Amino acid sequence: MTEAADAFDPDETCDVAVVGGGPAGCSAGVFTARYGLDTLVLDRGRSSLQQCAHLENYLGFPGGIDIDTFYDLMHAHAEAAGCRLVDDFVDAVTRTADGSGFAVETQDGRAVEAERVVAATRYDSEYLEPLDKGEMYETHNHGGEKHRHFDRSYADPDGRTPIDGLYVASPVDDRNQQAITAAGQGARVGRHVVGDVRGDRGYWDDAAERVDWVRRERARDPEWGTRDRWREAFDERMPDDLDLPAETVEELREAEVDDRLDAYISDEEIEARRKRAHDRILDHLDTERIRAYLDRVDAESADG
Repeated sequence: MTEAADAFDPDETCDVAVVGGGPAGCSAGVFTARYGLDTLVLDRGRSSLQQCAHLENYLGFPGGIDIDTFYDLMHAHAEAAGCRLVDDFVDAVTRTADGSGFAVETQDGRAVEAERVVAATRYDSEYLEPLDKGEMYETHNHGGEKHRHFDRSYADPDGRTPIDGLYVASPVDDRNQQAITAAGQGARVGRHVVGDVRGDRGYWDDAAERVDWVRRERARDPEWGTRDRWREAFDERMPDDLDLPAETVEELREAEVDDRLDAYISDEEIEARRKRAHDRILDHLDTERIRAYLDRVDAESADG
């Protein structure tokens, strides 16, 4: 965490508040922040993942990964994407007075106004109770006593809920029982948050859902190297009944063209990003282990 709770502005606002900084929350935040949404991730470090002794089945780590390093990598990735990570516990989420967004109230008595909220805590869901109208929680009898539990099917598979602007990445069914599936669900929800924002801005359904990826410049057909060709493609996809002012359509078109062109990078940039990526990973590895590895490689090279 780089921002302590004391660094909070009492009048803090953001586009997206993510409650929970585990795999689901950080993954959702990466997608929303990379799109340019001001994303705040609130986490007091109580993720269920911390009960794990060593993460063995997360793809990309052949020897597994220790939890502390994994957490550091997750949070570093979220910050690199543009998220603001804050060490604070969320007590309650309520609607703002005008109903246009949410007030996220923290344990330290602060409130953050957010247009959208992503719930991403596997065990703690009590902070959502102020929003409940008898649909979000279920009552069960255990040992003769009544207990209320969050309804894990309250959100649809994409994380959307009946409350406009509220999404649930966790808890949901059994998709958050493994770190890798929790991260996948977070990514899915993050993508749909971006899609809904784009929809509100005027993009139609099949244009609102954006794919976040980077492609090789040399693999692109030369036909698609000009703005005019992408403008034509935008116009071809645009519904005939799209009821928007011409200025708005022009803004959407140019933003979409920028997005498409920026997705292609040169071989030189690919190599530069590869080196930066390796450097960022090395920043989080045990220095002594790196030295021991290099000494072993040098010894093997000398023997060979």
